[in-house]
Amino acid sequence: MSSTFSSILSNISASHNRFKHAVHTQFRIPIQSKYGRWAMGFVYMTIPIVGGYYVMEWAIGKSHESIGERGELLPVKTVQGIGNMRIASDGSVRTIRTGVHLSVSSEEEQRRNRKKLERFLQHTLKQPNETPKDQDA
Repeated sequence: MSSTFSSILSNISASHNRFKHAVHTQFRIPIQSKYGRWAMGFVYMTIPIVGGYYVMEWAIGKSHESIGERGELLPVKTVQGIGNMRIASDGSVRTIRTGVHLSVSSEEEQRRNRKKLERFLQHTLKQPNETPKDQDA
């Protein structure tokens, strides 16, 4: 089984190398002008952008097929918990205990962190960016 898989991979690799060699030797057209290089760079840049646009359009269409344009095909249309709060199958609200509490901090904790951030930003904005002076000079 593994020898078959490795032979398939080596065949794919050899085919890819032959393709690269053909593209970079047989079809190579030297571009001498500055504008020609700019145009080819533009073409190389736009291919993944345009391709990505069409892939996203395809994905959006698939999403609309499965859940509807506005989620009307979803079995549950409301949020079933926020942060670390989850609604269990029996309808009770339960807290999920996790090690990191970044998105589930209390209002007091958020207020304290906001004050710390404001103090930090005020402190750094008051002091200009100074480079350390040479100790030897």
